[in-house]
Amino acid sequence: MAHLHVDGDALVVEIEGLDKLWALKSSLTIPLANIRGATADPGMIKSPKGIRVPGTHIPGVITAGTFQLDGERVFWDVHDAAKAVVIELADERYSRLVIEVDDPRATVDLVESHITRA
Repeated sequence: MAHLHVDGDALVVEIEGLDKLWALKSSLTIPLANIRGATADPGMIKSPKGIRVPGTHIPGVITAGTFQLDGERVFWDVHDAAKAVVIELADERYSRLVIEVDDPRATVDLVESHITRA
């Protein structure tokens, strides 16, 4: 699971617990200007993941880390698909982040409200 907050002009994604180990990351910092949008998308977990570079994928348990598909890198940290949020990015290492959060709707609102102002 991840926790998100806005710090100045950046979105900070902090990976929690053992997910740091599975995802091989503890945090990501993304300039708000590089965020295209965010959506709650539980169906995203069913999409092809691609090649792990590096990452962990145990179907039905966890998808975490960096995956490459069709020339795009996607960062995943999801156990429970019902809590998945997809954040679309531009001009970043990743084309999108797919992360599990406590409250998907509140997270989408947080991201959308700050990118509207950015």
